[in-house]
Amino acid sequence: MKFARIGAAGSERPVLVTDDGLLDLGDITGDIDGAFLDGGVEAVELALAEGALRPFEGVSSRTGAPIARPGQIICIGMNYAAHAAESGSQPPEDLVVFFKSPSTLAGPHDDVPLPPGSTTTDWEVELGIVIGRRASYLASADEAREHIAGYVLVNDLSEREWQIQRSGGQWSKGKSFPGFCPAGPLLVTADELDATDVRLRSWVNGEPRQDSSTADLIFDVAQIVYRLSQFLVLEPGDLVLSGTPEGVALSGRFPYLATGDVVEVDIDGLGRQRQVIR
Repeated sequence: MKFARIGAAGSERPVLVTDDGLLDLGDITGDIDGAFLDGGVEAVELALAEGALRPFEGVSSRTGAPIARPGQIICIGMNYAAHAAESGSQPPEDLVVFFKSPSTLAGPHDDVPLPPGSTTTDWEVELGIVIGRRASYLASADEAREHIAGYVLVNDLSEREWQIQRSGGQWSKGKSFPGFCPAGPLLVTADELDATDVRLRSWVNGEPRQDSSTADLIFDVAQIVYRLSQFLVLEPGDLVLSGTPEGVALSGRFPYLATGDVVEVDIDGLGRQRQVIR
């Protein structure tokens, strides 16, 4: 199934996306959040089978992030060997972990405010993993798959000066500016997407930047969730970003983002985003 949230920022309404249009989920849940993901998906399946879902009649041109504000946004760095190389690093032997503030979450087509004075803001297309069941000390990667609700497209925007030169060793400084986590447009349930081999791409002002596949992940999605569970608790609704492939401005091959630039990112099966840098 495919879920989305439609409406003005802060007033989004949950919908089921079907080939025939949008169906209102307001009778089942108030939002696409952790409480819904841990059991509510089955209620939607039943209501759909019974024809009990009514068409969505809301009027809005805005699509919000397909999940409500998560408790955690956990990010995996250097998870594509080619991206590690363009960043001047060796491929990691274990997860490189950092965090984005949950307040960074934005809609897939919302404008992105450039941080004051920034000359090193970068794009990063990523597959986002949405947690559906509490995960702690999981026994295996196979078990971890049972805790994944689905997947979303994310642009992990990064301010490289704050991430590297001004970081104090903690990347999160460069990752947590307002609007730096556009997500969506869709949350696609895990049974509908083979996350082991999906294509990721990005463009700036129409020019190609990244073009890769999750088949090149060093740690695949199940390994990520399993390994994270060994040292932190993942809760329903949490968002995990799995890493970005090569082709970012940090490589030195492309200019960083500036006011007026248009960034587009795409993952097969998860839709496309478009952001204007303001």
